[in-house]
Amino acid sequence: MKRFWFVLLTLGLVLAFSVSAFAVDVKVSGEYYAAGLYLNKTTLNDARWDYDRTNPSTAFFFQRLRIGTDFILSPSLKLVTRFDAMERIWGGQRSTPGATYEYPTSAGTRAESENIAFDLAYIDYTSPIGLFRVGYQPDYEWGTVFDNRTTGPTAGIITYGIMAGPITAMAQYAKEKDMSKSAVNPYAATTDSDHDSYRLGVIYNFSTSQAKGEVGGLFLWERDATNKPFNGSATFAALPHIGVAPGVYLDQMSFTYLTNAYKIIPYFKAKIGPVVLQGEFEYTFGDAMKWEDGDGVSNPYGLYNSANVSIGAISVFLDATATFGPVYVGGSFAYLSGDDPSTNDKLEGSNSMAAVNTAGLDWNPCLIMFNNEVINDWVGGISGHSDSQVGGEMSNAWFFQGRVGVKPTPQLDAMLSVSYATADKKPDPKLHSLANSVIGGPYYSTTQYGNGSYGLEVDLTGTYKITNNLSYMLGAGYLFTGDYYKGYDYPRANYKIVDDYMIINKLTLSF
Repeated sequence: MKRFWFVLLTLGLVLAFSVSAFAVDVKVSGEYYAAGLYLNKTTLNDARWDYDRTNPSTAFFFQRLRIGTDFILSPSLKLVTRFDAMERIWGGQRSTPGATYEYPTSAGTRAESENIAFDLAYIDYTSPIGLFRVGYQPDYEWGTVFDNRTTGPTAGIITYGIMAGPITAMAQYAKEKDMSKSAVNPYAATTDSDHDSYRLGVIYNFSTSQAKGEVGGLFLWERDATNKPFNGSATFAALPHIGVAPGVYLDQMSFTYLTNAYKIIPYFKAKIGPVVLQGEFEYTFGDAMKWEDGDGVSNPYGLYNSANVSIGAISVFLDATATFGPVYVGGSFAYLSGDDPSTNDKLEGSNSMAAVNTAGLDWNPCLIMFNNEVINDWVGGISGHSDSQVGGEMSNAWFFQGRVGVKPTPQLDAMLSVSYATADKKPDPKLHSLANSVIGGPYYSTTQYGNGSYGLEVDLTGTYKITNNLSYMLGAGYLFTGDYYKGYDYPRANYKIVDDYMIINKLTLSF
C-alpha cells in the first residue's frame, strides 16, 4: 500500500512540474488622481429672479484609483482586467449601496465605484486566424476621440480582428442590455427585449515621405428592443413624446416599439510635417420608434402625428494642431445636427426622446461647456432655465475653438483656448407648453428660445511634470453665458442668467 501511494505521489509531482505555468507574467499599470475645484455658480439662473441663496457656489476635493492588471500566459494569450477604487468626494455623501442605477463612468454603480468596481475582464488571444477578445471591454471606441464612450460603462463584447498588410478589418458584437428572464431578472415576462449592437469596420494605414496616418470606416447597427415589453396604462405625463390628451388614461393600449439605428462613420488621421490632422463624419439613420402594435397612439394635438419616428442626423468633427518649436497652435470644429421641431415624424438630432446624435463621453473640449469628466460626473451638471444643461455630451451644436500653447521646458505645458458654441435648432415651444400643462402647471403660450447661443468660454490650463510619473495641473475657465440658457420666453417672465467660472487643480500619479 505504501508503494502504491509513493508511486502515485511521484507521478503527481512529475505531472505538476511538467505543466505550463498559469501566468507567465503579470503586468500592472494604473493611475491615481486627487483633485480640487471651485465653481462659482451651480446653476446659470440669476438667484434674484427667484429666491435668495438658490444659486450657491461649490468647492470640494475628489479622487479616483484605477488599476489595470494583465495576466500574460503567452505572447499570444492574456487576461486583461481593470478596476476602479475609492472614486469619491473627500468627506462627501456616500451613495446608497442598494441603488441599481448605472454610473456614467463605470460598469458598476456609483456606490460600488466608491469602494471597488471591476470594469474590464476579457480574454485577448492572437490566433493564427486573427485577434479574438471576449468579455467586458471598453465600448464604443472608433476613429477619433469624437463620439467615443470608452470613459463610460463597459459592456460584454466579442471582438474579432484581422490584419492583411496595411489593412485591418474588425467585427464586433456588444450586449448593451439584457432583459431575459434570469436569476437577476426573475419577473421578465417577454422575449426579444434586449439592446444589442453590431459593428463592422476597416482601417487602412499609410506612410509616405510626406505624410503618414490612417483612414477608416465603420458601420454600426443598434437594435434596441427594451421598449417592446412596455404594456398597460399610462398618462401623457409619463409619455410626453406621444402627444396624448392631458389626463387621459391609456388603458388597454400597448406601447411596444422597436428602435433600429444605423451609423456610417468614416474618419481620418494624418501627420504632415509639423501639422497633425484628424476628422470624423457620422450619418445616423433608421427608426427611433417603429410601432409593432398597430398604429400607435391617437394624437389630438398633432405632436408626432406619425405612428413611426425615423432618424436622419449628421455630425462633423475636424481638428488640427501645428507645432513650431516650443509653441503649438490649433483649432477644433464640430457640427451636430439638432432635432427640427417642425418634423414630428423624424429625429434630425438628439432630444428628450432619444440621444441619437452626440459627441460622446471622451471628448471634453472645455473646462465647463460640454464637459463630461468634471461638470457632469463630479459636479452633477450646471442647469439653466427650461431644463437646459451646460455640461454633458455635446449635441445640437455648432462648435468652434481656437487654442495656443507653449512648452518652454519638457516638463511644462501651458495652453489658452477660446471656444464658442451655438445651437443648430431651438426646442419646440408647442410641445413644452402642452407638457407643462399636463404636469400641473398653466398652459402658457411660450415662444421659441430667445437666442441659440450657448456662449463663449475662455480656458487657461497649465500642466507640470514633477517626475516621469507625477504631474500637477492647474486650470481656470470662464463662461460668458449665452442666452440659450434663458430657455423658453414665458410672457412677463423676464428670465435672467449669470456668467460662471471654475478653478481646478489636479495631482496625477501614473505607472
